[in-house]
Amino acid sequence: MSGRERALVLGGGGLAGIAWMYGVLAGLLEHGVDLSGADLVVGTSAGASVGANVAAGRDLEERCAAQLAPAAGEIAVTPGAGLALRVLRAVVSGPRTAQDVRARIGRLALDADTVDETERLAAIRSRLGDVDWSPTTDLRITVVDARTGEFRAFGRDDGVPLVTAVASSGAVPGVWPPVTALGTRWIDGGVRSSANADLAAGYGRVVVLAPLAAGIGAMAKPSTQVEALAATSRATLVTPDREARRAFGRNVFDPATRPPAAWAGRRQSAAVADAVRAVWEQ
Repeated sequence: MSGRERALVLGGGGLAGIAWMYGVLAGLLEHGVDLSGADLVVGTSAGASVGANVAAGRDLEERCAAQLAPAAGEIAVTPGAGLALRVLRAVVSGPRTAQDVRARIGRLALDADTVDETERLAAIRSRLGDVDWSPTTDLRITVVDARTGEFRAFGRDDGVPLVTAVASSGAVPGVWPPVTALGTRWIDGGVRSSANADLAAGYGRVVVLAPLAAGIGAMAKPSTQVEALAATSRATLVTPDREARRAFGRNVFDPATRPPAAWAGRRQSAAVADAVRAVWEQ
């Protein structure tokens, strides 16, 4: 293989999305499809946590089983309708270029009253343990500069600790604090796209797991990005089925969603295994 053959893209979706993706990954492995051998792993928000563990070679069965245990270190939040309204207002209240929209959402995030950044970093550290940047797998963690709206994907050569990169990518505006790195503050890469699957362009085989399939305003939908990839690559998109969406409930940040979401992902893996295998295996 060329080193640019297979890409795994993991999207955002809160604690429920993390659990669902681990369920899908472990279930696919049980069906003989191992996605952990990707040359490129792209992680956005929830997918950054999962991607860091996948790139490090952590046991997928153990990661899935961990979703069934009490969520030590996690902070329960309920965003509420008010936050959704403020985000929508930021999207529509000015120039509609993608970076301008992201900058306005960044200002919202900088002004929001959330938990302390140090506390949030501790929660992310509890998810990752001693995992560090993989020396072999190209792991890309998507982020957005809260001040300028600039999109970026952190990698192992950028000088950002992995915990900081993952926390930055998961800094949902108005829910979690922007994270400090490289002289600025960063928010959720999902502000650009819930999956950022276009970063896998140039790879021959691409599998995208996207817990959230929607796009708002200038945000690109995962389905649109995968359609574009399919013009030159083998690509497939897996999103939660009806049972999984029911397991997610109304608050994907609620730790109580983890066990049912993980089981739903595991069950769904049987239905998508053949399509994923057709893309992933040579």
